Amino acid sequence: MKLYAHPFSSYCQKVLIALYENGTPFEYRLLAPEHPETAAEHEALWPFRKMPVLVDDGRTVVESSVIIEHLALHHPGPVRLIPEDPRAALDVRMMDRFFDNYVMTPMQKIVLDRLRAPEERDPRGVADARAMLDTAYGWLEKAMAGREWAARDAFSLADCAAAPSLFYADWVHPIGAGFPNVRAYRQRLLARPSFARAVDEARPYRPFFPLGAPDRD
Repeated sequence: MKLYAHPFSSYCQKVLIALYENGTPFEYRLLAPEHPETAAEHEALWPFRKMPVLVDDGRTVVESSVIIEHLALHHPGPVRLIPEDPRAALDVRMMDRFFDNYVMTPMQKIVLDRLRAPEERDPRGVADARAMLDTAYGWLEKAMAGREWAARDAFSLADCAAAPSLFYADWVHPIGAGFPNVRAYRQRLLARPSFARAVDEARPYRPFFPLGAPDRD
């Protein structure tokens, strides 16, 4: 398998966690300016140029959640990231969508706005994104009461989504002391070896974070 990705990308980290959880072998095709040939391959596979993209036995798989579902079907390992029980699997998928839509999306809105020229920035959009993050933190605080992982007791696809979402969200819109369950969950994610590896691999790129990476984590 080939994974077209960059270690600092939140959605790429989501898939890397799944690969590292099960020790799944793959070829890392780094998408970076110093590798224009890889970028050309990537664009030929997926003209939207979004990452990550997985190529497995000639099949191109896109979108991080779908890639993890593909891995669970075709390269299962000891860590089952999608529960076998359909009802439990729905809970996992719902939490996965929560983190992507209500944490990752507003976080990226804030980050991408900073990359714009000052005259093109969207203060109202950024304010709305911060409000959405506050709502997400509040909902998650209640949801995580008594839980170890996003879908209760087992590490899953939902936690693969949660880890980079909460990691970067806390950088751009800090998770306050009023959300102790969310803060503790974020720390458990950081202690998970698969995510710790992804975080360490991304450390060299922290100086490029548009809002300035905090000196922690």
